[in-house]
Amino acid sequence: MPALLEIDGLSVEARGDDGGPTPIVRNASFSVGRGEVVGLIGASGAGKTTIALSALGYSRPGLEFTGGEVRLDGRDVISMPPDEKRALRGRRVAYLSEAPAAAFNPALTVGEQVTESPVLHGWMSREQAGERAVELYRALKLPDPDRLGRRYPHQVSGGQLQRLMAAMALCGEPDLLLLDEPTGFLDVSTQIEVLETFKSVVKRQGMAALFITHDLPVLAQIADRIVVLHAGEIVEQGNADRVIDRPAHDYTRRLMAAVPATLATVPDDTASGRRSRDGPVLELRDIGAGYGRRMDGSVAVKALREVNLTVQGGQTVGIVGESGCGKSTLARVVSGLLPQTEGDILLDGQALPPGVRRRNRDELRKIQLVFPSADVALNPRHRIDTILGRPLEFYFGLGGAEKRRRGGELLEMVELPAEVAGRYPGELSGGQKQRVNLARALAASPEVVLCDEVTSALDTVVSANVVELLKRLRRQTGISFVFISHDLATVASFADDVVVLHAGRVVEQGPTDSVLSPPYHPYSRLLIGSVPWLRVGWLEDRIKSREARAGIGRPVATTDRGCPFFARCPVAIEGTCDRETPPVRRLGGRHSIECHRSEAEFLEGTPADESKWSGRRSAERFVPANRRSEPTL
Repeated sequence: MPALLEIDGLSVEARGDDGGPTPIVRNASFSVGRGEVVGLIGASGAGKTTIALSALGYSRPGLEFTGGEVRLDGRDVISMPPDEKRALRGRRVAYLSEAPAAAFNPALTVGEQVTESPVLHGWMSREQAGERAVELYRALKLPDPDRLGRRYPHQVSGGQLQRLMAAMALCGEPDLLLLDEPTGFLDVSTQIEVLETFKSVVKRQGMAALFITHDLPVLAQIADRIVVLHAGEIVEQGNADRVIDRPAHDYTRRLMAAVPATLATVPDDTASGRRSRDGPVLELRDIGAGYGRRMDGSVAVKALREVNLTVQGGQTVGIVGESGCGKSTLARVVSGLLPQTEGDILLDGQALPPGVRRRNRDELRKIQLVFPSADVALNPRHRIDTILGRPLEFYFGLGGAEKRRRGGELLEMVELPAEVAGRYPGELSGGQKQRVNLARALAASPEVVLCDEVTSALDTVVSANVVELLKRLRRQTGISFVFISHDLATVASFADDVVVLHAGRVVEQGPTDSVLSPPYHPYSRLLIGSVPWLRVGWLEDRIKSREARAGIGRPVATTDRGCPFFARCPVAIEGTCDRETPPVRRLGGRHSIECHRSEAEFLEGTPADESKWSGRRSAERFVPANRRSEPTL
């Protein structure tokens, strides 16, 4: 059977500052057949997205096709007339962007946007598209699928918005899917279900898919073949198992070596010297929060319940949990964007008013929030010096030369060259924009920085650099970080303490090495066991496990009675877990678990009925067989 998509000798160039050509993609050639997923992997700036967009016959402003063809069913897409390209886009070829927040119009419901393309172009009636959308919501394990379409983008979590983008791409039943970092904002357990859904849809409907990612373990679970891209050139391609198990090129081996082998914590020798004060800088006491109001004035959706959290000066606290568990809501509450309905927030021992409108300028300055998507957080019409200058003016009244001097210091602090000040966000790479995003928060000289998924959209190398930057800033300034992430490996390498959220409740918290090692809460076990291994076939094995069958693929559900994890827990106690609120069990030091299982069962690392647990108790279970020794470069 001939390939659906053929990329033959594709070359793309940009015009440099001197007017000369700068190669972006050089002589790229590969194909994608029906029922096949081809993975495209490489570092940020390697040309992955440029190649994907070429399948739509599109190039970004400033780029031009200089050679080769991109054929869909034998026809060159690049040379097609504009009207034929328009008919092709969305119908035969669907593109799933890596920036979900930028892809949705905040003024329209998500249902209107998911169904817009097939309805607008007449492929389906509004009723047919609506029914198709609900089917996709269910397949993608989105909550409340029958009513979800009535919500607006700001009323769903980032991970849910990412899955809604997938529903938008699939709604028109295209022949070719271009998936650009489709799991970047997903937590590990949701990621498993979405990957399995993509695989089944592609095979069952005979689609072709080009899957772009910087995450090699994720790619190993879905790709039939892998294409490795470096500096615009294809350096290696072949069957997934061959590329993973027997990489031929040095660059491929370096990518594999960058994959964390374990969830082991990395000790920081300067930890004891970081504390800038005695006592906590931030305390949350019995915090409750939610969205919407019922007729009686009560909160319609309770997103947080009785959350207790302490952050010491110079400490990093990691917040982990699935999409919809309340992680970003917690950041919004602490920053004042969403007033809490219950409890107290204490900053330096003083209670903060609920909501930004009631906080004074100094209280606002001391807590800064770094948003997950720099593309959305940075105004594209403002230069970087203007973006950094606004908090300097607002909080400190700086202007003129003093403001420019301080702006230069901030750029130096986040390791960006001084000339970046005169550029616009669109002229920077993803990693550079995220550093500007961080520099803007640091401009306020805060005591606490809330980092909400700040590395989710970055490739492995750039993400590691950003984390190292945060570590250095913590050592130099004594700033405290609340680090929200679904990337457990990153959290393990950076956080002093970890808080595990589920359905708005803290189910486990304590020192990082305690939380990420047995004994742990069944929900923590689900998250840790869902971190992909760098092994072809791991996904299928994981889906078959008893633990995964019990817990993966079911939406997070809040409840006023019993444990909210009851319906997904492989060791739930019928008649107890579904009726009674779990007690908080102290396992020594600062490590606590909210569960009906006894301390003895946790300390043994397994409940009484060991057959209900899947996996081994050794930390080695997180290390794929082919990663227990580093490859030789």
